[in-house]
Amino acid sequence: MPELSVCQLGRVDYREATALQERLRERVRAGALPELMLLLEHPPVYTVGRRSDAQDLPLGEEHYRALGIDVVRTPRGGQVTYHGPGQLVGYPIMRVGGVADYILTMERAIVAALADAGLKASTRLGHQHVGVWVGERKIASVGVHISQGVSAHGFAVNVENDLAPFTWVVACGLPDVQMTSLRAEGVDEGLPCFRKRMAYRFSEAFGRRQRLVTPARLGAGELVAA
Repeated sequence: MPELSVCQLGRVDYREATALQERLRERVRAGALPELMLLLEHPPVYTVGRRSDAQDLPLGEEHYRALGIDVVRTPRGGQVTYHGPGQLVGYPIMRVGGVADYILTMERAIVAALADAGLKASTRLGHQHVGVWVGERKIASVGVHISQGVSAHGFAVNVENDLAPFTWVVACGLPDVQMTSLRAEGVDEGLPCFRKRMAYRFSEAFGRRQRLVTPARLGAGELVAA
């Protein structure tokens, strides 16, 4: 069974994490590194995907920055979403054949990890409903970017993060979407425990054996939060 290196980075600025992904993607593409996944949190930030427009940020970028929430444009698919402490973010850097199958497999891995934590969730049909849902409430977002057959960006699962910032924008391009989290659904599980579940289920879904690696092995030790 092929391996998937899994690296826990702690809390990392979104721009720094994006730059790191690009460096690592070049090395994976060149065969200098095995396929890997970064698991981390971000300080508060709205990320603006390729399909976003100005109406998705109705209060204006400067207003959000005054609240302490950065706004960053990104090449991933999808529209606006929010990242913040207490949310698990996963960035798989893998060779990808079919994009649709890759996204669906990722979603199913998230569903399995949530089930392990005691929460029933599911996927939904349609490109506007990419991600994972608990009934009509969205608990996980997925947005990927494939370059020369190698992925970057990935998924974000709401574990114990503040959900209010989602209500200040048009999250995921869905004006009426209600976001939820494990904590909001009454599941008392912290991020460290869910991170382990997610790493296991993701590796399993893609037929990989996970191998924990340190940030230093990826040249990313300086990004680990103090």
